[in-house]
Amino acid sequence: MSALPEQYQRFAQPGPHPLHPHTVELYGEHDPVVWVPSAYGEMVPMRKSQAPAPMQAATPRDLTPQPLFDPLAQRMAGAGIGAGAAGAGVGWGVGQAAAGIASIGGSTAVVAMLVLWLLARARRPSVHVEQTVHQTASWFSSNRADM
Repeated sequence: MSALPEQYQRFAQPGPHPLHPHTVELYGEHDPVVWVPSAYGEMVPMRKSQAPAPMQAATPRDLTPQPLFDPLAQRMAGAGIGAGAAGAGVGWGVGQAAAGIASIGGSTAVVAMLVLWLLARARRPSVHVEQTVHQTASWFSSNRADM
C-alpha cells in the first residue's frame, strides 16, 4: 500500500474497441418475444419465459334457477297444516256430539248422565280389604300382636 494518492486513469482505455459493447445474442439462443397487456392496458413485449401464466378458464357454474321456497320446508308446512286440519275436524265432531247431548233437555240429560255414570261404575271391579289387629300388652314383657 502506498500513501500516495491514486493514479489518474483515463476513461477510455487505449487499444482496439469491440464493435458491439455487449455480448451478441443470436436469434436461436433466446425465448420468443410475446406481447402481454400491462397494468395500464397497453401491450408490452416480454420474453415468453418471463411472461405470467395465462388465466385459467373458469369452471362452468350451474345456472339453473333455484326454487323460491325449500321443498323440504314446504312438505313440513303441508304436514303441519294437514295435522291441524285433522285436529280441527275431530274437535268439530266432538263439539257436534256434545251439542246433541246438551240439546236433549234438562231432565233427560240428567238421566243420560246418571246412566253413563252407572255403566262406568258397573264395569269397574271393586275390592274390599279388611285387616284386624289384636294386640295384647303385659307388664314387664314384650307386646304381642296377632293378625
